[in-house]
Amino acid sequence: MDGDFIIGGSFSLHAYMHTVYNNYTSMPEAVKCKGSIDTRELRFSRAMVFAIEEINNSTELLPGIKLGYQIYDSCALVPVAVHVAFQFLNSLDPVFSTGNSCSQTGMVMAAVGDSGSSPSISITRLISPFHIPLVSYFSTCACLSNKQQYPNFFRTIPSDQFQAAALAKLIKQFGWTWIGAVRSDSDYGNNGIASFLEAAQKEGICVEYSSKNVFNTLCCISRSKAVVVVAFASFGDMKILLEELSREPFPPRQWIGSESWVTNTELTRYSFCAGAIGFGIPKSIIPGLREFLLNLSFSEVIASSVLTEFWEDAFNCRLKNSAATVDKKVCDGTEDIQNLQSQYTDTSQLRITNMVYKAVYAIAHAIHNAVCLGKNVTAQCNKLTKLEPKQVLTELKKVNFSQNGYDVSFNANGDPVAIYELVNWQKHESGITEIVTVGLYDASLPVGKEFRINRNITWMEDSTKMPVSVCSGSCPPGTRKVLQKEKPVCCYDCIACPEGEISNTTDSADCLPCHNEFWPNAKRDTCIPKPVEFLSFQDILGIILATFSILGAFLAIMTAAVFFYHRTSPIVRANNSELSFLLLISLTLCFLCSLTFIGAPSEWSCMLRHTAFGITFVLCISCVLGKTIVVLMAFKATLPGSNVMKWFGPPQQRMTVVCFTFIQVLICTIWLVVSPPFPIKNLTTYKEKIILECALGSAVGFWVVLGYIGLLASFCFVLAVLARKLPDNFNEAKLITFSMLIFCAVWITFIPAYVSSPGKFTVVVEIFAILASSFGLMLCIFAPKCFIILFKPEKNTKKYLMNKNQS
Repeated sequence: MDGDFIIGGSFSLHAYMHTVYNNYTSMPEAVKCKGSIDTRELRFSRAMVFAIEEINNSTELLPGIKLGYQIYDSCALVPVAVHVAFQFLNSLDPVFSTGNSCSQTGMVMAAVGDSGSSPSISITRLISPFHIPLVSYFSTCACLSNKQQYPNFFRTIPSDQFQAAALAKLIKQFGWTWIGAVRSDSDYGNNGIASFLEAAQKEGICVEYSSKNVFNTLCCISRSKAVVVVAFASFGDMKILLEELSREPFPPRQWIGSESWVTNTELTRYSFCAGAIGFGIPKSIIPGLREFLLNLSFSEVIASSVLTEFWEDAFNCRLKNSAATVDKKVCDGTEDIQNLQSQYTDTSQLRITNMVYKAVYAIAHAIHNAVCLGKNVTAQCNKLTKLEPKQVLTELKKVNFSQNGYDVSFNANGDPVAIYELVNWQKHESGITEIVTVGLYDASLPVGKEFRINRNITWMEDSTKMPVSVCSGSCPPGTRKVLQKEKPVCCYDCIACPEGEISNTTDSADCLPCHNEFWPNAKRDTCIPKPVEFLSFQDILGIILATFSILGAFLAIMTAAVFFYHRTSPIVRANNSELSFLLLISLTLCFLCSLTFIGAPSEWSCMLRHTAFGITFVLCISCVLGKTIVVLMAFKATLPGSNVMKWFGPPQQRMTVVCFTFIQVLICTIWLVVSPPFPIKNLTTYKEKIILECALGSAVGFWVVLGYIGLLASFCFVLAVLARKLPDNFNEAKLITFSMLIFCAVWITFIPAYVSSPGKFTVVVEIFAILASSFGLMLCIFAPKCFIILFKPEKNTKKYLMNKNQS
């Protein structure tokens, strides 16, 4: 149609080109498209005509100016698209000429098209040097956003860069990490899948295969473990693939589709794809479009070869003088287009159609801004203004308007704001598969809030349960992922966290160590406080040791009572009753001091237990040493002329005990002042529990205390051995020898046992040594005497004790 300014149009009304074999002896034939007409693309082209007529009738946009158009069929092929681009440049039509010359209205100011990215790339490269802008309604290749290569390209449909990112986020949201990918071998498919693979890698998604060949795709689908298949393919390629899949049974797959095919109702007849999901341009309403499409007069059909082809295909008839099959009935104009079921008449899914509508209006606004002053009804336009395509290109970058409630603007790359509807192929009880909108994706929203799903999704095989598509199952908390050798990152084994570490999230890559005072639970998914362990009065060992300690103290007290009651008897008087009572008191304290080792360590108990033990044992050994010296001195005194006993009488005996004990008191005092014992939490002996124990403070102080006790015991043992064969029926030196032998044996074995015993058993070993040595002294020194006092009173006489001839 002629006009003051011409807008070009390129639509893929056919999908194939007639192949001509040239013999180079005659003029080559003109390139011709073949195959059945794409009624959906026809609707797109008619929508462009509708928009131009609507603008021409407007009093606000380009008032007084008539827009014309030149619309061509690109056949969805690059060679034909190149011819279309040349036609835009010279306004002639040598390619599709039917013998009539076209209008000579001048150069096209701007163009709308094409559906495919490859044809659009060819057109925009050719018209770019002439600054003619191209506004596409369906070319989504991300490569077209490159303004260095395509400075004159705009589009009303979002770039695949956004769609690829949205698809990756959608797959991630559903937890699919192992998928297959199918693409068209074109700019749209190759660039789209490249953008998707990049986005998928960022989301941690692995692609098992990526195929662009139909045969390879069939093999991959049949052998693959991936349940989810992403198809970044054109409508034509997808139709061929689904046709092949429908011929023989294949394992069910969850299809994820790109905009180019997932919103095309023609493909919903492949019922095995029910459950497919993908992104589509939001549905829209264009007032008056349906009436325009259906208000197609028979004269218009006869005048247009494209409409003639459509009419003949739709009603299975032929027009007069048509090349259609002769045996078909003749179209007479009575055909009813109102009830025709076709994509041409289907206006329920106006998605891409609205993109065409917006593209035309964007160009019209750019021309308006270039040739008109003012806006709305007050605008004044001059149709005689010399307009250059470069001016339209400049104004297109600035357009920002709203048409029928839809905002139109372009960013610096010529792209619009990316808003998609999430669509789902849902099969009804009637068996019909319908494309249903189930959510929305808005790329302008903050990260993590782009998705809004507001309706239930039907999955593959008409299931309400979401399919699982992973190489390896999720690793539960308490485990970590370990990659399988020579496999993608999505293929891994779940390994339990090592000892002392946890993971509290699913699919954790690493395990985290617990704090020193915490330990993993059985599942190793959380840290719990370590159990605190010490020798308490509630433990069985604590109860047993405390019982023996109290029993020993009770025996010592009872023995002292027996001795006190029989204090005038020969056997008590003969064995230095004063030292015996002091020894029994010290033994009572030795038994009781073991109780300080039981219970939770505190600052005072730590200092008390070691010092009390050291001092009471030195007091005990000092008394035994005094008794041993008394035995030796007593027998020395029986020799003629000996007055040795006056040098070791009771005062000297008391002074010996006090001096030896004072030395230990002095050692303990220095120890407590310089570096006293203190309570600590032992975190190293056991990893899974805390041992409350007393640190020695100064190890030197502890071993000096023990060494001093050992020195006195050894000295006492040597003296007792020397006195063991002295004559007498009751030579106490023999009993002291046995007691010191037991004492030394216990404490010699104590050292390695103490060093090697872990945790609370260190305390148990020390208490056992205290009790064993105390009981050894009690039984060896006092048991025989108590036996004679209580059960053999006839031997408790001075005569019996002094009888040296008695064995």
